[in-house]
Amino acid sequence: MESKPIRSATRVVDLAGSGRFSEIEELFAPRLRAVVSAETLRAAWATETGTKGPILEIGRPTTEPHGPNLVRVSVPVTCEHGGLTVVMSVDDTGMLHGLRLAPPATASWTPPPYATRSRFTEEEVTVGAGPLAVPGTLTLPRRRGPRPAVVLLAGGGPFDRDATSGPNKPLKDLAWGLAGRGVAVLRFDKVTHTHPDVAATPGFTMSDEYVPHAVAAIRLLRRHSAVNAERVFLLGHSMGGKVAPRVAAAEPSVAGLVILAGDAQPMQHAAVRVVRYLSTVNPGPDLEAAVALVAEQAARVDSPELSASTPAEDLPFGFPAPYWLDMRGYEPVSAAAGVDKPMLILQGGRDYQVTVDDDLARWRRGLTHRSDVTIRIHDADDHLFFPGKGPSTPTDYEMPQHVDPAVITDIAEWLAPDRGKLTRFRRFLPAAVIRRRS
Repeated sequence: MESKPIRSATRVVDLAGSGRFSEIEELFAPRLRAVVSAETLRAAWATETGTKGPILEIGRPTTEPHGPNLVRVSVPVTCEHGGLTVVMSVDDTGMLHGLRLAPPATASWTPPPYATRSRFTEEEVTVGAGPLAVPGTLTLPRRRGPRPAVVLLAGGGPFDRDATSGPNKPLKDLAWGLAGRGVAVLRFDKVTHTHPDVAATPGFTMSDEYVPHAVAAIRLLRRHSAVNAERVFLLGHSMGGKVAPRVAAAEPSVAGLVILAGDAQPMQHAAVRVVRYLSTVNPGPDLEAAVALVAEQAARVDSPELSASTPAEDLPFGFPAPYWLDMRGYEPVSAAAGVDKPMLILQGGRDYQVTVDDDLARWRRGLTHRSDVTIRIHDADDHLFFPGKGPSTPTDYEMPQHVDPAVITDIAEWLAPDRGKLTRFRRFLPAAVIRRRS
């Protein structure tokens, strides 16, 4: 006999397929209802499924424990032109505490060709202390001597330590690729992944989501006997890249920053731009409605009337108002300009989520005076730094892929032990050396 969480999760998918989002909202636990409305869910569903067509089949749900008294239920969905996975956190009464749409897990992750498993070991660690501690993985090269090391920060959303997206694990690609090149790597589950209720805590902000655990991870690496404590770097992808300068300000011991597809455009404006882009990929009334809704929500973020009491359900992504107030007051490029650390900034040329024109241009303008900042574009890469051809779309993430080996090389060479000499040499070169890679 099916459990109540499984029955509830399956019903949610049935209701979404028939457009009955107000009935799904009735299954939300109070905390989820406070941040997500039926219309917000309708817009998110339209955005994710716009290119996939109607549901053809609902697969067998899988379950796993997910925090106290919760079960994570993943329901695979096959659509006319693709698929997705509906991931829900459900209690034993069948009420939903979390819901997100993910790519289909059509295949299992396999190691990238550039990862030589015999060159490194892995050990499980705990990052942070107290009730909000999270699990992580430390990947250590086998070579002798203190190694340079890097902490990885995932992008926006409740990601695990690998930034799992369907069959892909881009942060695991990075960890294994860099460890094979002599760099120790620490990656960890985001606090919103391990402790999903934390996002509903009053006053929760982007800083709360990232900074405490990032600082704890840097200090953990600095204490490790196999790591060169003076060469612990921070690598952030997407929102992790946006927040990296703030982490560096909080933990001055960090040796430098690697920013991969770091968003610099205000996120509420980027949300409108992305939904508009997706509406051109697959035009239709549902996506047109999604564009209008996201634009309306973004305008509330821009409004001087935004306050801590503005309902989260009226704002993009269901993030609470304090989260948006924090982001609205944070300018990542200015923050980076105030951090006296070397930086490597990489950008994918095919990325539609964080773009060369809207985001990288801001990093260039704000850091052009810095001789210790290197900016490179990988023309063929998308947001996850998967190489390809043609316009990028969400369906690209459904195919098993790996981070571009050229990206691994760029990062490993920049982190090399003799990079300090190279940095001193670059002080005699034009500021913000920019090179394109295709």
